[in-house]
Amino acid sequence: MLRIASPPVERSARALVAGVDEVGRGPLAGPVVTAAVILDPDDMPEGLADSKTLTAARREEIAGLVMAKALSVSIASSGPATIDRVNIRAATLLAMVRAVRGLTLEPVLVLVDGRDAIAVPMRCEAIVRGDASEPAIAAASIVAKVARDRLMVRLHRACPQYGFDAHVGYATEMHRAAIEAHGPCIHHRYSFAPVKGRWTRG
Repeated sequence: MLRIASPPVERSARALVAGVDEVGRGPLAGPVVTAAVILDPDDMPEGLADSKTLTAARREEIAGLVMAKALSVSIASSGPATIDRVNIRAATLLAMVRAVRGLTLEPVLVLVDGRDAIAVPMRCEAIVRGDASEPAIAAASIVAKVARDRLMVRLHRACPQYGFDAHVGYATEMHRAAIEAHGPCIHHRYSFAPVKGRWTRG
């Protein structure tokens, strides 16, 4: 995947900078969800931080502020079937590209949390722990987390035996026990243990 090593673009106060982040690489079920956010430098939401450091209620509150104040927000995902077909890293990068393409404004610079830049037509920089240092990435992390948590609650209504509303797909003891009792469903990742090698996607 593309890696940028040349000098960074000079950022002006009015330059459109998109932050991109993902949520859901590790769970046994559900999609990986990505968000791309272009913030308004004249109307920044308060309280931006790495989504993992915030309570669920605070994430919901800040996500609402981001949606109201940002110049553009786009959310994209790769589902379990895609993850199983291409692997979680590739599925994540595909969803990030789709999120950037979904923006209603074209940024001059894309900042991605992590080590992988993505294949977009504008300049892209990968920033390790960018969700703790770049406001646009922090905003994207919060939007993606809230969107994915809401989705997992909806999946729980369809498949209540797995408790998706409690663990949002992560490998908790409760979730593993439910898989043992009921087998996996279409929302599970068949390329992830403990499903891998024991069941096949129908």
